[in-house]
Amino acid sequence: MSPRPSDLEEAASVFVQHRARLFGIAYRVLGSVAEAEDVVQEVWLRWQQTDRCAVVSPMAFLSSATTRLAINVAQSARVRRETYIGPWLPEPVDTSSDPEVGAQRGESVELALLLVLERLNPTERAAYVLREAFDYAYPEIAEILQLSLVNVRKIVSRARRRLSEERRESVDRAEHRRLLDAFVSAARTGDMGSLEALLTPDAVSLSDGNGIQGAARVPVLGRVRVANLATATRRFWSGADLRPVDANGRSGVMIYRDGEPTTFLTTAASPEGIHTVMWVWNPSKIAAFLDSRSRIATTPSGVRAGMPGPPAASCEEAECEVACADEAQWLMVPVSPPPVLQLSRADSDGFPC
Repeated sequence: MSPRPSDLEEAASVFVQHRARLFGIAYRVLGSVAEAEDVVQEVWLRWQQTDRCAVVSPMAFLSSATTRLAINVAQSARVRRETYIGPWLPEPVDTSSDPEVGAQRGESVELALLLVLERLNPTERAAYVLREAFDYAYPEIAEILQLSLVNVRKIVSRARRRLSEERRESVDRAEHRRLLDAFVSAARTGDMGSLEALLTPDAVSLSDGNGIQGAARVPVLGRVRVANLATATRRFWSGADLRPVDANGRSGVMIYRDGEPTTFLTTAASPEGIHTVMWVWNPSKIAAFLDSRSRIATTPSGVRAGMPGPPAASCEEAECEVACADEAQWLMVPVSPPPVLQLSRADSDGFPC
């Protein structure tokens, strides 16, 4: 039996309310706009199919499903990236309308940080993201990851320590914009002296192209080599249309040729100067960035188009194991894979029956 339109509208309303946070969790765990969108879409389908009368905390249900699915995808993505040609960079995401990408604490979503996060395993990454970016309590993280409280505390502490060893102090947005503009200006004119002055001695240039012609297939190390690479081909800058963009909470440049976007450029900088130059040539990643501009305004697929989607259980059709008014306050959360439902106690912000 198909769900009543009012049931689906209410489900969609709740989902859209939390959608930015769900995308933010998935994106930080995966480093991929496209994969994060796929996870959020799968969570929406599960939300429709769930007996929502038994869900006391929609946010807990949705964030649990999102985190577990993202971990599963991240584990398979690691295998795929072993065959990736050249350096791999996280997909940039447009942050012009949501600089923190759904986060509560404002934990940085800079590409340089996401690249460091990739050195953690998916579970460590998820635990760190939930704690540092979204301010989840340790018991909540333990419930989501199905680990002991002691284990979760150790995982987050270990992740913090590892990241603090590898992260550099970052400049503010205004200084980052100034350094990026100066880098692009010097590169376009072939001003090697100015470029070298902007770069740290241990600067690195990373080109993500997955084998595309023109993208360096190995990291380029050192101030002089990075400067040489940026000015090596005058034809690259000749006729290029450079358009400023907001990406991952920082300034970036999208380079167009003949009206088509071909390359994304941004940098990571500390008070000592630019230490990482990041070029994205991969067409799928550029397309994902451009598509991400409409992410926040988009409702779940199928709802806006008037499609009902899979049937959802209603209060009249299902015998809720726990009524919405039950003072015991239970939370039903999915485990994937396989899609098993588990009951556990939690605080309530109940879904209305």
